[in-house]
Amino acid sequence: MKSAVVASLIASAAAFAPASQTARPTTQLFEDAAATPAAVATPVYKASPALPFLEYPPNLAGYAGDVGFDPFRFSDFCPVDFLRESELKHGRIAMLAIVGFASVDLGLRVYPTPDFMEGLTSVTAHDALVQAGSMSQILLWASFMEVFGTAALIQTLQGSGRAAGDFGFDGGMLKNKSAAQIEDMKLKEITHCRLAMLAFGGMVTQAVLYDTGFPYLK
Repeated sequence: MKSAVVASLIASAAAFAPASQTARPTTQLFEDAAATPAAVATPVYKASPALPFLEYPPNLAGYAGDVGFDPFRFSDFCPVDFLRESELKHGRIAMLAIVGFASVDLGLRVYPTPDFMEGLTSVTAHDALVQAGSMSQILLWASFMEVFGTAALIQTLQGSGRAAGDFGFDGGMLKNKSAAQIEDMKLKEITHCRLAMLAFGGMVTQAVLYDTGFPYLK
């Protein structure tokens, strides 16, 4: 009798015991999710600082003076080093041209000067020098410089490590300068190059239209 009572109590207690939990196999759905690599993030649209209504040209990143200005996206199909070499070359020529153009109209002369050059302005000097044959010499020396410039550019495009526009001449301006100071000088140069190209176009236009001499204002 006692054995029967004890057995019934054990059975009653077992009814309230938590059910044993067995390991469940991972479903195929979770296995596939674990095996699938994370989705590639969609590139975030970045607006050009100079032209906010256009996308930023990514190939310009890292270049001095980069403001995202490339509305025709030349940097997508032209090496940016080629574009920068051209920009620096024409900008440097424009800076020199502004000084020379204004100096002539301010009366600067290198004496003795040929008789045909007396009384010439920067505008009228062109035709006179063409007739005298002097422009042929300028074309010869400019072509000579282009040959060396092209050779240097080819080295840059072939990965020699030469920076665009670098001819190893700094006039001592970069001596003992830190990397940050050199980058600042590069920014100043490209900024003045761009200003000079715009300014020279304006100077010549006003000089031809007004014929009043420097500063070419009516």
